[in-house]
Amino acid sequence: MSKFIHFNGKILPADAPLVSAGNRGLRYGDGLFETMRVVNGRIVLQDLHFDRLFHGLSVLQFQCPPLFTPQYLADAILALCHKMAIHQAARVRLNIVRGNGGLYDPENHAPQVIMEAWPLDVPPGLHENGLVIDIYDQARKHFDVLANIKSNNYLPYVLAALYAKQHRLNDCLLLNTEGRICDATIANVFWIKDSRLFTPPLSEAGVGGVMRRYLVENTAGQYPVHEEPLTPGMLEQADELFLTNAIQGIKWVGRYKEKAYGNKLTSLLYDQYIKRLWV
Repeated sequence: MSKFIHFNGKILPADAPLVSAGNRGLRYGDGLFETMRVVNGRIVLQDLHFDRLFHGLSVLQFQCPPLFTPQYLADAILALCHKMAIHQAARVRLNIVRGNGGLYDPENHAPQVIMEAWPLDVPPGLHENGLVIDIYDQARKHFDVLANIKSNNYLPYVLAALYAKQHRLNDCLLLNTEGRICDATIANVFWIKDSRLFTPPLSEAGVGGVMRRYLVENTAGQYPVHEEPLTPGMLEQADELFLTNAIQGIKWVGRYKEKAYGNKLTSLLYDQYIKRLWV
């Protein structure tokens, strides 16, 4: 399969040089990214992705031209998938950076766009054996305007992912500056206690995940999500634990330290709310 990328409105070979050494995305992490699942020519949870993206662009004070719209980006994503002959399922990474310049003198504030796409073979499931996770506590997330956006400055998650790989874990949970759990390296966290569903509020400094938002908004009638702070000690008391993101949907956690979890309600949530997204 030929490999291509999208760069500022053009589809180019994947190995084409794109940015200079003066790019602010390289220098300062000045940008945002979205990772999306495309299924049969449809971007799963498209509106939620672009709502988060454009909120982040506003927070970072990008100046978007009139034609830079969610529809423009959606059309470009599907065009890239078509060019790469990915007709069933794809993982797409949309990266937006500000461009060249120093810290005080950017050449402009317009977004530069880089898109990549990879084929996906099968719809994701719950993870048959359950994830094995732990907590990474060497980098803490702050309660600030950047906490909920998917910025290119992703170092706490990078370090947590390295820790997970070194210790043969499937993922790691991250803490905020108060020592409470905010999210995981590539996912939001939910827990179940006495058949009640919980997740940390975004005020706890986690990324505002689109799958998290989808569940909060769509399970309210049957399984309302209670947004409450989560401490490491509470993990030992939970009955079930699962992680969510836009590519994998729900992944249940089988073990945290010596604590083992079931997945009865997690499986019901997956069957009722997630499976239909992959069709």
